[in-house]
Amino acid sequence: MKKILFVCLGNICRSPSAEGVMAHLVEKEALGQKIKLDSAGIIGFHAGEQADPRSREHAEKRGVELTSIARQFNPSGDFQQFDYILAMDKRNFRDLTNLDKNKKFAHKIFMMTDFCRDMKVSDVPDPYYAGANGFELVLDILEDACTGLLDKIKEEL
Repeated sequence: MKKILFVCLGNICRSPSAEGVMAHLVEKEALGQKIKLDSAGIIGFHAGEQADPRSREHAEKRGVELTSIARQFNPSGDFQQFDYILAMDKRNFRDLTNLDKNKKFAHKIFMMTDFCRDMKVSDVPDPYYAGANGFELVLDILEDACTGLLDKIKEEL
């Protein structure tokens, strides 16, 4: 079983979108029994909320359902529980590495864009203030990165 955690700032746009895109791909490959997915935010401001309605709307147009409920990243449990912890941008990456006080889990922390196969981007940009095009760009990047990540995980299973 591989356990994957997607992390952004508030866990209402990018990380639940990544979780939803990956869940869609995992379901298509019938790997749900071998891959566990979750998402979290660096901050807990939106804990208990569904994904942003705009994220859900744009994902649904692509046949992707966003069902997760926002929660805050828990260093004492999440670092140990997950095999892959994927940061959406450099700030999230820095925050995660700073939360790893003893640097025991650095081998688990990646940039989401490390797994892009076709797109050449360094971050998954926050679409919150970017309008419809921002949400579409996020989904484009996540579809590419999640496909690359799933290919890597399938090699490990």
